[in-house]
Amino acid sequence: INSSEYPVWFPLKNKPMYRGFTLFLTFLFYTSYHLSRKPISIVKSELHKNCSTLIRPPNLNGTDNETWCDWAPFDQDNYQTLFGAVDNSFLVAYAIGMFFSGIFGERVPLRYYLTTGMLLSGLFTCLFGLGFYWNIHSIWYYAFVQAMNGLVQTTGWPAVVACIGNWFGKGKRGFIMGVWNSHTSVGNILGSLIAGIFVSSAWGMSFIVPGIIIASTEPEDVGCSPPQHHVRQGPEKRMFLFFGVMEFSLCLLFAKLVSYTFLYWLPLYISNVAHFDPKEAGDMSTLFDVGGIVGGVVAGLVSDQTGGRASTCCVMLIVAAPMLFLYNHIGQYSLATTIGMLLVCGALVNGPYALITTAVSADLGTHESLSGNSRALSTVTAIIDGTGSIGAALGPLLAGVISPTGWNNVFFMLITADILACLVSF
Repeated sequence: INSSEYPVWFPLKNKPMYRGFTLFLTFLFYTSYHLSRKPISIVKSELHKNCSTLIRPPNLNGTDNETWCDWAPFDQDNYQTLFGAVDNSFLVAYAIGMFFSGIFGERVPLRYYLTTGMLLSGLFTCLFGLGFYWNIHSIWYYAFVQAMNGLVQTTGWPAVVACIGNWFGKGKRGFIMGVWNSHTSVGNILGSLIAGIFVSSAWGMSFIVPGIIIASTEPEDVGCSPPQHHVRQGPEKRMFLFFGVMEFSLCLLFAKLVSYTFLYWLPLYISNVAHFDPKEAGDMSTLFDVGGIVGGVVAGLVSDQTGGRASTCCVMLIVAAPMLFLYNHIGQYSLATTIGMLLVCGALVNGPYALITTAVSADLGTHESLSGNSRALSTVTAIIDGTGSIGAALGPLLAGVISPTGWNNVFFMLITADILACLVSF
């Protein structure tokens, strides 16, 4: 390992400690990224509520009796379509930006790249919440803020994966990166809990507090210049890499479609079907992410032991399909059933997603056909995650269009996507 991998202030005799320190820091950084993405899913059930179940304040005049408690413009009959548009503003910008982010991630020092992205993400997250205090009711404002936030959040993933992806051999990479990747679910859980504190009283703070957190979590010395691993190989190896990247990119597209539909719509689904209030629905939805943590670790561990990344993903995706069907039909029968089904579905849905975005991306990004260019891991990661993010954009959009016809149709879409994800992984 080249000593240039470590910053001058870190003693070379403590290389393992430095790597552990960097793992911890990048875990915190990406936790804050996801923490700032989650509030919109919690706040949806507050922006549009069933006003007939609430007591109207006597001093409230000049407001429609059926929508007096809603926040315009989400007080209209097409509120689900508007929610889908806001979600997609973030996700489409994220998907487009991700393809370019990997190129910048190869050339810009990680510390400055992450710092800029986190500061801007904090700004735009706060601006969404300030719409509450500034009494803004324009869909274009919220869509624009979300689009800009999606764009700047692409600074995170290629950079942190490129930082640590070369440090572990394939024999233990799945397990270690599966544990590390739990930052996604931890961020979702924290974002849900923080947003839930304010959602019923002042929903703007549900965005402002996470925005302040990500803006204040600034990287210090995360000077990663991963070691070189491989030597130049022939064109047939490059062809193998190309098909591997395409295969897992398409698999991630469908896997992310399912995962991000849950990310953005699960609290609203729980609120509508189980009749929980917004805070209770948000708290209950965190169980899906708790299951996701377990699923990511198990997927990584099994794939390390079997050597089959694709087969591990496919088995989990196939089992997820009937579990999603059962959750939709019996998941709300009792509290115990709801908890159990959310944990199981979270593990099966997020396990393959976590495996592809971490260990699989690292395997392909350090492939011998890349001629020893370890920085190419950032580009490979961006291609895979960028393609997956197309699915992340499609899922919430389709949910917004389909949900007015019934939640059963939304779950049919999710089950179909799971099966397609498995089919394209072989």
